Amino acid sequence: MLHQPVLQKEVLGYLDPKANENFIDCTIGLGGHSKAILKKNCPKGKILGIETDPELYKKLLKLNLNRLILVNDSYLNLEEIVKREKIGLVSGILFDLGLSSWHFEKSGRGFSFQKDEPLIMRYDWNSSENEKLTAEEILNKWSEQEIEKILREYGEEKFSKKIAKEIIRTRKTRPIKTTFQIKEVIKKAVPNWYYQQKIHPATKTFQALRIAVNNELNNLEKTLPIALKILKPKGKLVIISFHSLEDRIVKNFFRENYKKGLLKILTKKPVSPTEIEIKTNPRSRSAKLRSAEKL
Repeated sequence: MLHQPVLQKEVLGYLDPKANENFIDCTIGLGGHSKAILKKNCPKGKILGIETDPELYKKLLKLNLNRLILVNDSYLNLEEIVKREKIGLVSGILFDLGLSSWHFEKSGRGFSFQKDEPLIMRYDWNSSENEKLTAEEILNKWSEQEIEKILREYGEEKFSKKIAKEIIRTRKTRPIKTTFQIKEVIKKAVPNWYYQQKIHPATKTFQALRIAVNNELNNLEKTLPIALKILKPKGKLVIISFHSLEDRIVKNFFRENYKKGLLKILTKKPVSPTEIEIKTNPRSRSAKLRSAEKL
């Protein structure tokens, strides 16, 4: 599996890792960014890598990277993790908020509407546990109003009401359990011209369900102040987002803390991938990087 970390050159440019400095990768994924940082902060610099997905965590353990402290947890618990692992002064913190290619292609949890899979959509899924919220539960147990709200707010879906209504109508006959089932529901709910748009009509619904299941936006809002607190003065915060809702949270957080005199914003506008990167890694096309320095 070829893993291509998004905006790697730009991440290194803004983090600017030096010998023996410590960093935190809050969403280590398959380890692409962390490996690049470890080449720069040798011989004694460490990286605290946080990965919420137990399967990805196991894959990372096999890499056996020196100076990488690996934790299977949510970045929501960042403060507790840092205290427990005693990493010391932190020169930079990275959030790469996108799904890894592994989640789309290998996880089997319903992140992609191009494969017929169960509607799980959790990052922290463990098959031995079944009490956690899934997309299937939302689609089959939540009210029409609740479903419409997440499609509208988290997916920015213009046909949220029609899709929610069709979900309720469909589940009266049989439960919605797979990605192909919900894709068919969406097809029935939206007009034909919607299929002529650049993005697939199911994209926004899948995004909304994934955000709701993993509580992504609330977790990010809660964690950014903690990240700022943990950074040492002159430490860098680098955040890659993949949709406008995440980017807005980051932009507002940077602005508020700039006004308070706590942050210097390093990116006046978000940094996007080059045409060359988009060509070699199409999933990078919606990436936006913002960076700030703690004062």
